[in-house]
Amino acid sequence: MIATVVWGTGNVGRAAIRAVDAHPALTLTSVIVHDDAKDGRDAGLLAGLGHELGVPATTDIDAVLGASPGAVVYAASGEVRFDDALADIVRAVRAGAVVVTPSLYPLYDQRNAPAELREPVLAAIADGGGSLFVSGVDPGWGNDVLPLLISGLGTRVDVIRCQEIFDYSTYEQPDSVRYLVGMGQPMDYEPPMLLPMVPTMVWGGQIRLMARALGVELDELRETMDRRRLEETVTTRTMGEFAQGTQGAVRFEVQGIVDGEPRIVIEHVTRIHPSCAPDWPQPPSGAGAHRVVIEGRPRIEVTVEATDEGENRSAGGNATAVGRLVNAIDWLVDAEPGLYDALDVPLRPGRLERK
Repeated sequence: MIATVVWGTGNVGRAAIRAVDAHPALTLTSVIVHDDAKDGRDAGLLAGLGHELGVPATTDIDAVLGASPGAVVYAASGEVRFDDALADIVRAVRAGAVVVTPSLYPLYDQRNAPAELREPVLAAIADGGGSLFVSGVDPGWGNDVLPLLISGLGTRVDVIRCQEIFDYSTYEQPDSVRYLVGMGQPMDYEPPMLLPMVPTMVWGGQIRLMARALGVELDELRETMDRRRLEETVTTRTMGEFAQGTQGAVRFEVQGIVDGEPRIVIEHVTRIHPSCAPDWPQPPSGAGAHRVVIEGRPRIEVTVEATDEGENRSAGGNATAVGRLVNAIDWLVDAEPGLYDALDVPLRPGRLERK
């Protein structure tokens, strides 16, 4: 059994605890938290399992890493604390652990990542013998292994489009939704996640990764951005009221340009309520979906919906992203120490549960 730590207990961390607990090759040995109020609470209760796992959460990072765990699922946010997240991950890799995380988006395409990001990780690998695999929480498989798999089913590929279509009213991260993405803010507010080149910084690596797999050279990366206001005030179950006239929906694309045309595209369509921007793409069941469209011969369209924590599709997206990471741990433990990306790490088959 691989002794595995989950670092963080937010939307991603809760799903990670459940995934590690369910994996037959892994054993959950520790859960790291930053909030003193969670210190000592049982991991099973923090993860919403409804029963205890006998693993109390702790704020003592030194003690956890000093026990030399085999793997760490790093689920703490890297969006607003990137330098801290990188330092945490380097520390865990230097302790000899296999680390899987969605938090370092510049390392989605690690081969083309800036040297100032790769070098600390590679130094930690050399010192401690650990490994690192980064895959997105949006989820990563929807912007790399799934579109690449589907692209191989046709005879001609003209355009690959990866879409996330999501209703944020089901989400439970008000700071990210209101301030990073700008939902409920005046239309002249400049959300940090929507500033020019920020989407490219986050999702550009996945486009470069797909281009590398498809054997094409990108001319450049481009962005498009559209924002819509709420026509009426809405109230959400998890985050309260969003006022009429404030930002209610966002649609943007990061485009990989090949021969002057957008050929590899990651598109996000997000709303705070289904009534906003009804003419934009909608998820089949209302809450959220991930879709891949291959324009070519034949035209192929695949839509994936996932639910977790009841009918929560935001949690379902987190759970599938976490599944990709957690299910890679035993493969990474058997592989040589190194820095890996989605083209290196195979998509592992699931496990048929026996009754």
